[in-house]
Amino acid sequence: MEAAPPRFDATALQDSAAALFRAAGAPADKAAVMAEVLLESDLMGHVTHGLGLLPRYIEEIEAGRMALEGEPEVIADRGACVTWQGRALPGGWLAMKALDLAMQRVKTHGTVTIAIGNSHHIGCLAVYPARAAERGLVCLLYSSAPGTASVAPFGARQGVFSPNPFAAGFPTGDVPVVTDISASITTNNMSQRLMRRGERFPHPWLLEADGTPTDDPAAITRGGTILPAGGLDHGQKGYGWALVTEALTQGLSGHGRVDQPSGMLAGVFLQVIDPEAFAGLGAFTRQTGHTAAACRAAEPRPGLPPVRLPGQKGLSLRETALRDGVTLAPGILEAMRPLAERLG
Repeated sequence: MEAAPPRFDATALQDSAAALFRAAGAPADKAAVMAEVLLESDLMGHVTHGLGLLPRYIEEIEAGRMALEGEPEVIADRGACVTWQGRALPGGWLAMKALDLAMQRVKTHGTVTIAIGNSHHIGCLAVYPARAAERGLVCLLYSSAPGTASVAPFGARQGVFSPNPFAAGFPTGDVPVVTDISASITTNNMSQRLMRRGERFPHPWLLEADGTPTDDPAAITRGGTILPAGGLDHGQKGYGWALVTEALTQGLSGHGRVDQPSGMLAGVFLQVIDPEAFAGLGAFTRQTGHTAAACRAAEPRPGLPPVRLPGQKGLSLRETALRDGVTLAPGILEAMRPLAERLG
């Protein structure tokens, strides 16, 4: 019988990650939030966007592609509508700062929308709406990477978009719903993960450079592209979604593909809604709770487990990890040790 994987104290992991960011030059406040966002991803089971990204973030810092000093530039602030130029500052820190500001102001304005251009990578999107939903708020979050063109429009074989993820969270009176999905049928990180493991996708979710469908994740290294959500037959769904995401994240922030950015820079659109400004939180959760209960009670297809709500597994994993310790995906500690030795 294989030994159970080791578990690590969440606080100790976060402190270690923050120490590495500080050693790389990040101010203490930014380092703490960056570490928190990465760890939260691991806690919820989103290992492709967790502490495994720490070495890449350190590389971005050392190459001067992630800025560390100062604040975002305020392009516009009308109270309920805010626009920032992110100045390539740490994306996790910027997005959490935007979320905190929106949650603070939403009790006055009912809805608060913040657009951020030229942010660095914001990590796992689910982390942010989950926090808002726990406070009885609705949160919508979109992100795009205007320096990446790995996803083809429906019917094309040339990449135009990034995977363009969207996340949302809202209360139900019980466990909140937290969904985190992308406008592409799979993602760049998942493709890279399968490549490292020598595995293939279960279906032809990518195109070779000549437009031939393939299940080989390495196609993205040969000029291939990822299909939009809906795949070969119904990719118009993901295509439309990708266009909307780029309009919200790049159009509203005023910074995007036309500016020819590169690397891990992102456009971000975050909106927080207070149900109390509408029919009230009780009325809101009466409706969302009813629908959530109906989904859980729906008879599963033969041979399948009971229906789960989006985010239910991740929140359960988080609770277990905080109680019993965090299990890290293979290779993460091995990647962090050289950084700890080099940075001290």
